[in-house]
Amino acid sequence: MTAIAVDDEPLALEVIKAFCSRVDFIDLKKAFTETGEALEYIAKEPVDLLFLDINMPSMTGIEFYKQAPKSTMVIFTTAFSEYAIEGFNLSAIDYLLKPFSFARFVAASEKAKEYHAFMHQKDTAVQQYLFVRVDYSMMKIAIADISYIEGLDNYVKLHFDNGKSQLVRMSMKAITEKLPDNEFLRVHRSYIVPLSRVSSVRNKIIHLGKTEIPVGTNYVEEVSKRFKE
Repeated sequence: MTAIAVDDEPLALEVIKAFCSRVDFIDLKKAFTETGEALEYIAKEPVDLLFLDINMPSMTGIEFYKQAPKSTMVIFTTAFSEYAIEGFNLSAIDYLLKPFSFARFVAASEKAKEYHAFMHQKDTAVQQYLFVRVDYSMMKIAIADISYIEGLDNYVKLHFDNGKSQLVRMSMKAITEKLPDNEFLRVHRSYIVPLSRVSSVRNKIIHLGKTEIPVGTNYVEEVSKRFKE
C-alpha cells in the first residue's frame, strides 16, 4: 500500500518513517509537516493510506481527512484521546494514541492491509469477511463464524458459534447491505439469519439448531419465497 504521513512534529514523523521501513507492505512515499503541501501532493499522487495527526495548527487532521479522496484510508495518530470519537465517526481504520509501540503500529497497519484487500477483491470472489467498527477501529469478522445477527436499537449484536458475541454500533439496514444477500436473510425487524444454518421453519419460527428465531409479520412472504426456492 502507498502511504503518506502528516504531522506538525518532525520527531513524530521520524517514528512513523522508521516503523514503515520495517513493514514490507507499506510504501511510505512522503512525510509532511505542512497540511497544505500534503493536500497538494495527494491531489496529484493519490495514496492508499494516511498516517494523520489530528491536533495540528493550520488545519486539524479531521479537516484534512474530509478533503482527502473518499477512497483513502486513514490511521489517526494523536496524543489526545478525546479525538477518538470524531475519528471513529469519520470511518478511520484505527486510532493510535501517542506514544505508540511498533507492535501497536503493525496491528493498525495490518487492519489497513486487510481492508485494502477486501475493497479491491475481484467482484467474482466469494465474500469471506465482514469489516465492522469496534472501539474506534476496524474489526475483521469471518462470515462463516456468524450464527445469527440481532438488532438492538442503534446497535447490532453478532452471535458466533463459540457462544461469544460482538456488539457493533450500526443499524440493521447497514449490516444487511454489507452481507452477501444470497447467504443471509432478514426474517424479523430484529433478526438476520444465515440461510445455510437454518435446520427448519415451522409456525413462523426459524430453527438454527437449538436456537429459535421468530419470523416477523412483515417478513413472512419473503421467508416463504426464499425457502420455497
